[in-house]
Amino acid sequence: MKQNKPQKKRPNKAIQLSGAGLQMGVTIYAGFLLGGWLDKKFEINFLTEVITLFAIFLAMYSLIKQANKINE
Repeated sequence: MKQNKPQKKRPNKAIQLSGAGLQMGVTIYAGFLLGGWLDKKFEINFLTEVITLFAIFLAMYSLIKQANKINE
């Protein structure tokens, strides 16, 4: 006899994606703040742009990974 395993209820896809968008914004903003802080600390003028750009790529990677996971 097969026993039916209880299925886990998943939140609505729209709710999951809105959370991912919020996470993306927070990641980019945190990168911007970190870059600005490092610019002031080391008296350099390019770290804000570099770290913000890295944060954008990181946020996009995370968003794509979460979207693929949601669509499984």
